[in-house]
Amino acid sequence: MLKVQNLCKTYPNFKLDNVTFQLEKGYIMGFLGKNGAGKTTTLKSILNLVNPDSGNIYIFNKNIKEYELEIKNNIGFMFGGFEYYRNCKIRNVTKVLTKFYKDWDNKKYFEYIGLFEINENKKVRELSAGMKVKLSITYALSHNAKLIIFDEPTSGLDPIARDELLDIFRDIVSDGEHSILFSTHITSDLDKCADYITLIKSGKTLFTDTKDSIIDSHYLIKGNKESLTEELKKKMIGYKINSYGFSGLIKKDLYTSVEKKDIILEKTTLDDIMIYYNRGDN
Repeated sequence: MLKVQNLCKTYPNFKLDNVTFQLEKGYIMGFLGKNGAGKTTTLKSILNLVNPDSGNIYIFNKNIKEYELEIKNNIGFMFGGFEYYRNCKIRNVTKVLTKFYKDWDNKKYFEYIGLFEINENKKVRELSAGMKVKLSITYALSHNAKLIIFDEPTSGLDPIARDELLDIFRDIVSDGEHSILFSTHITSDLDKCADYITLIKSGKTLFTDTKDSIIDSHYLIKGNKESLTEELKKKMIGYKINSYGFSGLIKKDLYTSVEKKDIILEKTTLDDIMIYYNRGDN
């Protein structure tokens, strides 16, 4: 469905450095990283909104630069809330957008309008930040896209709306013919719906794997300060020290060879993984 190969882009104060990952049909991938890690630049490069310095992007096994119009007719995407045609009523904005997509589906559009309780008679500027996000999502999902790309789709949504949206994500990919890539720094959203995780840090992809494999291959490790040996520090991905002792993240295959005295192991979470990979130097 999507293949990103060695994507590079240099700015004065930031660089994408050989970002590489791929997404198969029928799955949801969470593109995880803290703010400024390079998530949005990567997504804009995938959509040919940013011109990379090097690398290749294939969608439906076709190069986005060569088949941009064809590919974009089969992609749904959103970057934040809907901020266009601010003084127009939503029903009039919709009339304009339907002309851009050959597979526009009015039935789906009205399903989402009803689900999100969007009033078509309101002007765009009259919507709250959360409702603008819902409108943007509605447009992205209303033309039978095979690949859906979202940048922080749950930002600005209340917990109920976020949960509804994640249920929609799972329903979309259930037929095995659709895929979703969405960037976020909210790990609880990925816990609920993601099949795969790609973690990006400072413009570099650290890993791509199934969510369960990532969680199962790490330990959250805790102990008193005396247990934090130099050997253990070297083996941990990242750690922090407080008045009670230390906590950190370590790969399970490395733990077998470190000192085990006064050490507590716990199952890790995506939140732990994001935090400690961003604390460490790896």
